[in-house]
Amino acid sequence: MRDSKVYFKKFLKWRYKNINNKTFVQLVSIVVGLLAGLTAVTLKNITYFIEALLEEGIVFSENQLYFILPIVGLTLVYLYTKFVNKHPLGNAVSSILFALSKKNGLLSLKKIYNPLIAAPLTVGFGGSVGLLGPAVESSSALSSNLSKFLHIDAKTRTLLIACASAGAIASIFQSPIAAIIFAVEVFSLDLTMLSVLPLLLASISGVLTSYFFLGNEVLFNYTLTENFELEDTFFYILLGAGTAVASIYFTKMFFWIHNLFKKLRSPKYKLLVGGLAIGIMLYFIPPLYGEGFGFINNLLHGDDLKALGKTPFDAYTSNIWVVILLLFGITIFKAIAMTTTMAAGGAGGIFIPTMVMGSALGNVFAKLINQLGLGFTVSESNFTLIGMAGLIAGVIHAPLTAIFLIAEITGGYQLFVPLMITASISYLVTKNVMNHNIYTKELAEKGALLTHNKDQTVLTLMQLDEVIEKNFKTVYPEMTLGEMLHKSVAKSTRNIFPVVDKDSKMVGIVLLDDIREIMFNNELYHCTFVKDMMHAPPEYIFQDKDNMKVVMQKFQESGAWNLPVVKDGTYIGFVSKSKLLTAYRRKLIKHTP
Repeated sequence: MRDSKVYFKKFLKWRYKNINNKTFVQLVSIVVGLLAGLTAVTLKNITYFIEALLEEGIVFSENQLYFILPIVGLTLVYLYTKFVNKHPLGNAVSSILFALSKKNGLLSLKKIYNPLIAAPLTVGFGGSVGLLGPAVESSSALSSNLSKFLHIDAKTRTLLIACASAGAIASIFQSPIAAIIFAVEVFSLDLTMLSVLPLLLASISGVLTSYFFLGNEVLFNYTLTENFELEDTFFYILLGAGTAVASIYFTKMFFWIHNLFKKLRSPKYKLLVGGLAIGIMLYFIPPLYGEGFGFINNLLHGDDLKALGKTPFDAYTSNIWVVILLLFGITIFKAIAMTTTMAAGGAGGIFIPTMVMGSALGNVFAKLINQLGLGFTVSESNFTLIGMAGLIAGVIHAPLTAIFLIAEITGGYQLFVPLMITASISYLVTKNVMNHNIYTKELAEKGALLTHNKDQTVLTLMQLDEVIEKNFKTVYPEMTLGEMLHKSVAKSTRNIFPVVDKDSKMVGIVLLDDIREIMFNNELYHCTFVKDMMHAPPEYIFQDKDNMKVVMQKFQESGAWNLPVVKDGTYIGFVSKSKLLTAYRRKLIKHTP
């Protein structure tokens, strides 16, 4: 063990002397992409193995197992979380974004293997969530810990975490360009050559890993046969508006169901209620089972009945309007089934469920146009693809990712124009209604969200504790002027004195200017008290509530140069505007490429 540390130190010294930082980051990005690809492949294979084991039982029981399997899966995840992990499972991408903004990109080792266990159990047993989020989380944790091991700084660690996400997405979808754009849009990276080249290398590495283990096997075995028709433009505009409404519904339903489940205090009640609810939905709408890639593929090939699976409504599916209603039901219930799975304790992502919901909505939209007898005929497969892009753009707030992902997985750019139309409309409408998406809403409320706004990003990266000064002499309300001068003023280098009571609760401040005219009057030393001179500060900074943006606003609005910091009323220290601005400038220089 000791020898290995010695060799490792020698390696680091050799690296610093012989490999410049830019080259080293590029080499590490290739390794990160490889690890991300392996993670994604492993996650998919474990999940598909579980699904294959259960498939025959589902068919034999005539879908009766749908009532049991989700509860079994959620129970296994609950037992693992309680006795092994001992911490609740959170939203994968949101936890990464929080680590980037508030933890210098440091992710727990547990986040490497947690998704590889919890996600397959959730999805394999019928949970209606995706594997992309868990793959990104596990890959990002690998990248974070590898960066820490190699003594890589926080700024570069952020880039390598984004590389991990790009590698995972490239491996799952075999779409390297969309993977790079996702990393830029979601992780708010600056698009420079310093960041693009590592992302590109990680993305290529992830794709090659997928090809090596899976060959030419692709998620969507589909080739475009119908090109974009100019006369369909109006319908793509309408689809953009429709996917925007669906995106808003998806997001609101996500938070509403989560808040509903918070009322169930016990995790056991959550998994029981959630498992039963999912089981009922799966019985009536089997395509809600698992990720849903099979459903999308069947829609793309025009096999509606195979896409719907065996349902209690099979006797009526010869009627196209029944098929349309069932597909619309998938559009409505996919968001409910996904959120219920996560709120009940399951592990999974939201990216792939948005694709399933979008494909169903786009297909329904095309069928309605073709069946209403208005004399129009549109391509159902094309609208299925464009619907996926619209939901991704609206729900994730990632329009470029949506455009390039669908373009890449279809093997061409013939639909580029309608993709741009629908995705941009969906994004613009959704963004105007809901400023933050599922990943970022709670982080934004905490002031922990990184954005492309440089000033906002720097403030988010700053920590309040780093700028608190504690070299102030406290005084008490009952102290006389003489005591204050001898015990505090004479021993302090500051011109402000916090007034606290016996429980260290802050009750006011005294400035040196407040006592300057009387401090040399000996007659007042014993008859003038601190409580007679103290006054309230211009503003308080609350340590457990205020983020750095709020702190900056308080300085701007109050015009003060020093503001006290309190926690539950207890005096902590002061923040000075000069130190705050100095820390801001240093962070800005460090963060700027």
